[in-house]
Amino acid sequence: MRVDILTIFPAMFAGVLGESILRIAQEKGKLRVVVTNLRDFTADRHRSVDDRPYGGGPGMVMKVQPVVKAVRALRAQEPGEPGRLLLMCPRGRVFDQACARELAQASRLLFVAGHYEGYDERIVECLQPELVSIGDYVLTGGELPVMVVLDAVARLLPGVLGDDESAVSESFAPANEGLLEYPQYTRPAVFEGLAVPEVLVSGDHAKITAWRREQARLRTKRQRPELLGPRA
Repeated sequence: MRVDILTIFPAMFAGVLGESILRIAQEKGKLRVVVTNLRDFTADRHRSVDDRPYGGGPGMVMKVQPVVKAVRALRAQEPGEPGRLLLMCPRGRVFDQACARELAQASRLLFVAGHYEGYDERIVECLQPELVSIGDYVLTGGELPVMVVLDAVARLLPGVLGDDESAVSESFAPANEGLLEYPQYTRPAVFEGLAVPEVLVSGDHAKITAWRREQARLRTKRQRPELLGPRA
Protein backbone atom coordinates (compact mmCIF):
# COMPACT_ATOMS: atom_id res chain seq x y z
CA MET A 1 0.00 0.00 0.00
CA ARG A 2 1.15 3.52 -0.80
CA VAL A 3 0.12 6.21 1.68
CA ASP A 4 0.51 9.91 0.94
CA ILE A 5 0.27 12.39 3.80
CA LEU A 6 -0.20 16.06 2.99
CA THR A 7 0.65 18.28 5.96
CA ILE A 8 2.25 21.55 6.99
CA PHE A 9 4.11 19.76 9.78
CA PRO A 10 5.93 16.83 8.11
CA ALA A 11 8.42 16.49 10.97
CA MET A 12 5.61 15.31 13.25
CA PHE A 13 5.54 11.98 11.39
CA ALA A 14 9.22 11.09 11.72
CA GLY A 15 8.88 9.45 15.12
CA VAL A 16 5.71 7.46 14.54
CA LEU A 17 6.86 6.20 11.14
CA GLY A 18 10.26 5.18 12.49
CA GLU A 19 9.07 2.97 15.33
CA SER A 20 7.06 -0.16 16.10
CA ILE A 21 4.63 -1.71 13.62
CA LEU A 22 4.67 1.16 11.12
CA ARG A 23 8.45 0.87 10.81
CA ILE A 24 8.19 -2.92 10.44
CA ALA A 25 5.47 -2.60 7.79
CA GLN A 26 7.73 -0.38 5.72
CA GLU A 27 10.76 -2.60 6.19
CA LYS A 28 8.74 -5.61 5.02
CA GLY A 29 7.70 -3.73 1.90
CA LYS A 30 4.02 -3.88 2.85
CA LEU A 31 3.70 -0.12 3.26
CA ARG A 32 5.20 2.90 1.54
CA VAL A 33 4.59 6.28 3.16
CA VAL A 34 5.26 9.57 1.38
CA VAL A 35 5.00 12.68 3.55
CA THR A 36 4.61 15.90 1.56
CA ASN A 37 4.87 19.48 2.82
CA LEU A 38 1.85 21.46 1.71
CA ARG A 39 3.96 24.63 1.71
CA ASP A 40 5.81 23.31 -1.34
CA PHE A 41 2.66 24.05 -3.36
CA THR A 42 2.13 27.67 -2.33
CA ALA A 43 2.47 30.57 -4.76
CA ASP A 44 3.83 33.40 -2.58
CA ARG A 45 7.26 34.06 -1.09
CA HIS A 46 5.94 33.58 2.45
CA ARG A 47 4.70 30.07 1.57
CA SER A 48 1.39 30.86 3.24
CA VAL A 49 -1.22 28.11 3.45
CA ASP A 50 -3.88 30.02 5.38
CA ASP A 51 -5.73 33.33 5.39
CA ARG A 52 -8.45 35.19 7.30
CA PRO A 53 -12.00 33.88 6.77
CA TYR A 54 -14.44 35.77 4.59
CA GLY A 55 -17.23 37.21 6.71
CA GLY A 56 -14.97 37.60 9.71
CA GLY A 57 -14.53 35.38 12.71
CA PRO A 58 -11.71 33.91 14.78
CA GLY A 59 -8.71 31.99 13.53
CA MET A 60 -7.32 31.33 10.09
CA VAL A 61 -8.61 29.10 7.28
CA MET A 62 -6.56 26.77 5.09
CA LYS A 63 -6.47 28.01 1.50
CA VAL A 64 -7.95 26.01 -1.33
CA GLN A 65 -5.24 26.53 -3.97
CA PRO A 66 -2.27 24.79 -2.27
CA VAL A 67 -4.33 21.77 -1.21
CA VAL A 68 -5.95 21.19 -4.61
CA LYS A 69 -2.65 21.71 -6.42
CA ALA A 70 -0.82 19.33 -4.09
CA VAL A 71 -3.41 16.54 -4.31
CA ARG A 72 -3.49 16.74 -8.10
CA ALA A 73 0.32 16.62 -8.24
CA LEU A 74 0.47 13.58 -5.96
CA ARG A 75 -2.17 11.76 -7.94
CA ALA A 76 -0.28 12.50 -11.16
CA GLN A 77 2.70 10.56 -9.80
CA GLU A 78 0.66 7.38 -10.18
CA PRO A 79 -2.18 8.27 -12.56
CA GLY A 80 -3.32 4.66 -12.76
CA GLU A 81 -3.94 4.56 -9.01
CA PRO A 82 -5.47 7.84 -7.77
CA GLY A 83 -6.28 6.24 -4.42
CA ARG A 84 -8.85 7.11 -1.79
CA LEU A 85 -8.57 10.71 -0.64
CA LEU A 86 -9.25 11.23 3.06
CA LEU A 87 -9.69 14.61 4.73
CA MET A 88 -9.54 14.51 8.52
CA CYS A 89 -12.51 16.51 9.75
CA PRO A 90 -14.75 16.62 12.88
CA ARG A 91 -17.88 16.34 10.73
CA GLY A 92 -16.69 13.24 8.91
CA ARG A 93 -17.52 9.57 9.21
CA VAL A 94 -16.48 8.35 12.65
CA PHE A 95 -13.52 6.03 12.26
CA ASP A 96 -13.90 2.52 13.69
CA GLN A 97 -12.51 -0.95 13.16
CA ALA A 98 -14.89 -1.66 10.29
CA CYS A 99 -13.61 1.45 8.53
CA ALA A 100 -10.01 0.36 9.20
CA ARG A 101 -10.69 -3.03 7.57
CA GLU A 102 -12.28 -1.29 4.59
CA LEU A 103 -9.36 1.08 4.09
CA ALA A 104 -6.87 -1.78 4.45
CA GLN A 105 -8.23 -3.19 1.17
CA ALA A 106 -7.10 -0.12 -0.78
CA SER A 107 -3.82 -0.04 -2.67
CA ARG A 108 -3.35 3.67 -2.06
CA LEU A 109 -4.55 6.22 0.50
CA LEU A 110 -4.05 10.00 0.43
CA PHE A 111 -4.50 11.91 3.68
CA VAL A 112 -5.01 15.66 4.01
CA ALA A 113 -4.21 16.84 7.54
CA GLY A 114 -6.11 20.07 8.07
CA HIS A 115 -5.07 22.74 10.54
CA TYR A 116 -5.99 26.10 12.02
CA GLU A 117 -9.65 27.11 12.35
CA GLY A 118 -10.71 24.99 9.39
CA TYR A 119 -10.39 24.77 5.63
CA ASP A 120 -11.88 26.48 2.61
CA GLU A 121 -15.04 24.54 1.71
CA ARG A 122 -14.01 24.59 -1.96
CA ILE A 123 -11.40 21.95 -1.10
CA VAL A 124 -14.30 19.54 -0.56
CA GLU A 125 -16.18 20.80 -3.60
CA CYS A 126 -13.17 20.42 -5.93
CA LEU A 127 -11.64 17.19 -4.65
CA GLN A 128 -14.65 15.32 -3.21
CA PRO A 129 -12.63 13.67 -0.43
CA GLU A 130 -13.96 11.22 2.12
CA LEU A 131 -14.38 13.07 5.42
CA VAL A 132 -13.12 11.07 8.41
CA SER A 133 -13.23 11.85 12.13
CA ILE A 134 -11.64 9.92 15.01
CA GLY A 135 -14.18 11.18 17.54
CA ASP A 136 -16.41 13.96 18.74
CA TYR A 137 -13.69 16.30 19.93
CA VAL A 138 -11.43 18.89 18.31
CA LEU A 139 -7.63 18.77 18.07
CA THR A 140 -5.21 21.45 16.93
CA GLY A 141 -4.74 19.74 13.59
CA GLY A 142 -5.27 16.64 11.51
CA GLU A 143 -1.81 15.15 11.98
CA LEU A 144 -2.62 13.08 15.06
CA PRO A 145 -5.85 11.71 13.52
CA VAL A 146 -3.89 10.69 10.42
CA MET A 147 -1.43 8.80 12.63
CA VAL A 148 -4.29 7.02 14.40
CA VAL A 149 -5.97 5.94 11.17
CA LEU A 150 -2.69 4.92 9.52
CA ASP A 151 -1.66 2.78 12.50
CA ALA A 152 -5.04 1.03 12.65
CA VAL A 153 -4.97 0.33 8.90
CA ALA A 154 -1.33 -0.69 8.52
CA ARG A 155 -1.50 -3.42 11.15
CA LEU A 156 -4.30 -5.08 9.16
CA LEU A 157 -2.22 -5.41 5.99
CA PRO A 158 -1.40 -9.09 5.38
CA GLY A 159 2.01 -10.02 6.70
CA VAL A 160 2.55 -6.89 8.81
CA LEU A 161 1.87 -8.43 12.21
CA GLY A 162 4.16 -11.23 13.27
CA ASP A 163 1.06 -13.38 13.83
CA ASP A 164 -1.86 -12.33 11.61
CA GLU A 165 -4.17 -14.41 13.81
CA SER A 166 -3.87 -11.77 16.56
CA ALA A 167 -5.90 -9.36 14.42
CA VAL A 168 -8.59 -11.99 13.95
CA SER A 169 -9.39 -12.56 17.62
CA GLU A 170 -8.99 -9.00 18.93
CA SER A 171 -11.68 -6.54 19.96
CA PHE A 172 -14.26 -5.63 17.28
CA ALA A 173 -13.03 -8.36 14.89
CA PRO A 174 -15.74 -10.22 12.93
CA ALA A 175 -14.34 -13.57 14.12
CA ASN A 176 -14.89 -12.30 17.66
CA GLU A 177 -18.47 -11.35 16.77
CA GLY A 178 -17.56 -7.68 17.14
CA LEU A 179 -17.16 -8.07 20.90
CA LEU A 180 -14.42 -6.81 23.18
CA GLU A 181 -11.49 -9.18 23.51
CA TYR A 182 -11.40 -11.65 26.38
CA PRO A 183 -8.99 -11.14 29.36
CA GLN A 184 -5.36 -12.13 28.79
CA TYR A 185 -2.77 -13.45 31.27
CA THR A 186 0.90 -14.40 31.28
CA ARG A 187 3.56 -15.41 33.82
CA PRO A 188 3.72 -15.44 36.81
CA ALA A 189 0.79 -17.74 37.55
CA VAL A 190 0.17 -15.90 40.84
CA PHE A 191 0.89 -12.23 41.57
CA GLU A 192 0.08 -10.63 44.94
CA GLY A 193 -2.50 -13.32 45.59
CA LEU A 194 -4.14 -12.95 42.15
CA ALA A 195 -4.06 -16.24 40.24
CA VAL A 196 -4.51 -16.95 36.56
CA PRO A 197 -7.91 -18.65 35.96
CA GLU A 198 -7.45 -22.41 36.24
CA VAL A 199 -9.07 -23.11 32.89
CA LEU A 200 -6.22 -21.32 31.08
CA VAL A 201 -3.62 -23.69 32.51
CA SER A 202 -5.78 -26.80 32.16
CA GLY A 203 -4.61 -27.66 28.65
CA ASP A 204 -8.22 -28.27 27.61
CA HIS A 205 -8.46 -26.15 24.46
CA ALA A 206 -12.20 -26.64 24.05
CA LYS A 207 -12.83 -25.34 27.55
CA ILE A 208 -10.41 -22.47 27.00
CA THR A 209 -12.21 -21.44 23.82
CA ALA A 210 -15.58 -21.58 25.55
CA TRP A 211 -14.25 -19.58 28.52
CA ARG A 212 -12.80 -16.90 26.27
CA ARG A 213 -16.02 -16.60 24.31
CA GLU A 214 -18.05 -16.21 27.49
CA GLN A 215 -15.60 -13.72 29.00
CA ALA A 216 -15.71 -11.63 25.83
CA ARG A 217 -19.50 -11.51 26.01
CA LEU A 218 -19.52 -10.63 29.73
CA ARG A 219 -16.86 -7.93 29.32
CA THR A 220 -18.76 -6.40 26.43
CA LYS A 221 -22.03 -6.47 28.36
CA ARG A 222 -20.41 -4.68 31.31
CA GLN A 223 -18.32 -2.13 29.44
CA ARG A 224 -19.82 -1.67 25.95
CA PRO A 225 -23.38 -3.08 26.01
CA GLU A 226 -24.33 -1.18 22.86
CA LEU A 227 -22.08 -3.53 20.90
CA LEU A 228 -24.35 -6.43 21.78
CA GLY A 229 -27.41 -4.80 20.23
CA PRO A 230 -30.48 -7.04 20.63
CA ARG A 231 -28.33 -9.65 22.42
CA ALA A 232 -27.74 -7.33 25.43
